[in-house]
Amino acid sequence: MTEPIDGAALLDQVEHFHRRFNVFPTEAAYVAVTLWDAHAHLMDALDGTARLAFLSPEPGSGKSRALEIVETLTPRAATTVNASANALFRLVSAEEGTPTLLFDEIDTVFGPKAGGNEEVRGFLNSGYRRGAKSLRCVGDGTDQKAAFLPSFCAVAMAGLGSLPDTILTRSVIIRMRKKAPNETCEPYRRRLHEKQGHALRDQLAEWTSTLHDRIIDAWPEMPEGVVDRPADVWEPLLAVADAAGGHWPERGRAACLALIKAASAGDEASLGVRLLTDLRDRVFCGVDRMPTAAILEVLLSLDDSPWDDLSEDGQAIKPLTARRLSKLLSQYVRPDNTPIKPKGIRVGSTTPKGYYAEDLQDAWTRYCPPDPQKSATAATAATPQVNRGEIVAEGPSETRHMHAETDTRTLRSVG
Repeated sequence: MTEPIDGAALLDQVEHFHRRFNVFPTEAAYVAVTLWDAHAHLMDALDGTARLAFLSPEPGSGKSRALEIVETLTPRAATTVNASANALFRLVSAEEGTPTLLFDEIDTVFGPKAGGNEEVRGFLNSGYRRGAKSLRCVGDGTDQKAAFLPSFCAVAMAGLGSLPDTILTRSVIIRMRKKAPNETCEPYRRRLHEKQGHALRDQLAEWTSTLHDRIIDAWPEMPEGVVDRPADVWEPLLAVADAAGGHWPERGRAACLALIKAASAGDEASLGVRLLTDLRDRVFCGVDRMPTAAILEVLLSLDDSPWDDLSEDGQAIKPLTARRLSKLLSQYVRPDNTPIKPKGIRVGSTTPKGYYAEDLQDAWTRYCPPDPQKSATAATAATPQVNRGEIVAEGPSETRHMHAETDTRTLRSVG
């Protein structure tokens, strides 16, 4: 009689295999990637899958090597750089079984110069849940018929920069970095080490084949505070950890919390949310209305903000303008559910275009992070004020006055 496979010991071996050839940024990364390898063998038992994203700001950070090791450990692994959407749909539909798709240089799909890849993006956006399908034309020559093709499969990606929010929020994100002088790993030689990875892959397949019924019925307990999309991402991985037992349930949940926190800290808020937050915390402090010119003056003076070097639709970088400000804010609505738009504001004897705090209040409540506690000094730092016909921008080292009577032309031109 064959001895049952010790799942916890097997995952330990898989983790050790990664440690031989990969230098991940945190211990949590090793845990998460190991659980992801195992979950890829259980796609026919899972309702959803987590994307795995190895990202870095610079080349030479070990992303492709990480993907190469994952390839040896996952079932029916298919690595691609520039596959077409039709090829991907056909691969997932093949009778051989659900593949594990590995995308290297994913920035060529999602980067700023990735025109023409919308169908591939759609494939990746949709295939995280069981039953996901897309309507395609299939057939030979002119004999084409419409058919729904599945896109549900495990996907790991490696690339420079970041990914669209729709992908990031469905991913376990490993932010790779160049090795420090004291960080070393074993050189990977495909002819020698691929067989070792495949041996572990086959053991994972054998072990997970005994878990299907258990995984189908599994509802792993999530760490406190992990809800909504992060819970969807981590549920299949924690189901594997619970099935393995030993120290893996505890390590899995610790990795879940650590990587969710890291992802949250590393995510840049959307430009619109950043604008709303800067307006609330650094522009409208104690002021109920602001001319557009004064708003722009303060935003462009903030050293830690993006407003002085924006680019739009691939165009040249330039400072935030009144037109762009209006466009960004019009995405959000006032309390009466109408878009936020500039209005005439009485400043002395002039009525330049500007914005009212009451129009922004609902968007601030819905989209901005909690308002930080500020001291009286911080509350007035770099905060313009409208007072008796003057627009005053107060900074820590100087006070700049824009007299409405003399600057009417400027205010009108930018409003």
